[in-house]
Amino acid sequence: MHFPPWKLLTARHLRPRKALGQNFLIDPSTAEMIIRKSGVSRNAPVVEIGAGLGALTLPLADAAKVVYAIEKDGALAGILEYELNRQGIRNVVLKRQDIFETDLAAIAAGQERRLRIFGNLPYYISSQVLIYLIGAREVVEQADLMFQKEVARRLIAGPGTKSYSRLSVMLQYYTEIRRTATVGAHLFWPSPKVDSEVLQFHFKTAPSPVLRDHALFAAVVKTAFGRRRKTLLNAMLSTELGIGREELINIFRAAGIDPRRRAESLTVEAFVRLANIIDAYGGKNGSKPPEPVR
Repeated sequence: MHFPPWKLLTARHLRPRKALGQNFLIDPSTAEMIIRKSGVSRNAPVVEIGAGLGALTLPLADAAKVVYAIEKDGALAGILEYELNRQGIRNVVLKRQDIFETDLAAIAAGQERRLRIFGNLPYYISSQVLIYLIGAREVVEQADLMFQKEVARRLIAGPGTKSYSRLSVMLQYYTEIRRTATVGAHLFWPSPKVDSEVLQFHFKTAPSPVLRDHALFAAVVKTAFGRRRKTLLNAMLSTELGIGREELINIFRAAGIDPRRRAESLTVEAFVRLANIIDAYGGKNGSKPPEPVR
């Protein structure tokens, strides 16, 4: 980019919007490092969430086949569009919309391979974006995303820790995660209070163990962690699942799980087993519970 981001904004009497978590990467070498570590290839279709002023967009255009740059802030999109035209970049498709209004399946249609996702995700939207990408996993190959360090640590946390959460379970079932870089707060403008980390998510084509019902799995995990201070039995006595106390006790017995445990103590595999047994049991339909796991 020709000018620092503050000059691009102040020249138009604009300021970063705190409500949207706007912190702009100002170090070109960091953007290049993120792209290099992603392993993105020349034939890859890329979607960038929150393109901003193009710190990642422009080098991604050099590295990938096509970049769909998603930016909901109209002012930023206008600046980026001007810069793309000025530099004669033709393989960036700028979409002035929210990521949740973006049909990833439609973008992937006709592409030779699944999508690669990039983005620097603000704290307030990171969880929703990840759940959205899990829902679009059939058309997403890999996501290289930047988070505040505390958020990143929660996503990779294991069972038995305070940071282990609903998102930890969901992501660790559907993706393989690795930490690829730490990005100092001083490399952004305005500078946030904490450093960031880049996590790489490789979406599995065949997650294991096999789930009988993916929506039920999501509901079980959400319910268990929604009342994480309660025992699993009390947490899951909810109208969302619609299962009575005695039925739940039978289900936990069949799953080989002590109902007095709490959500953060269960492995991903145990959650899958629990969801599969609830599905086999028929939940509130009251069918006969399966035999206990041995």
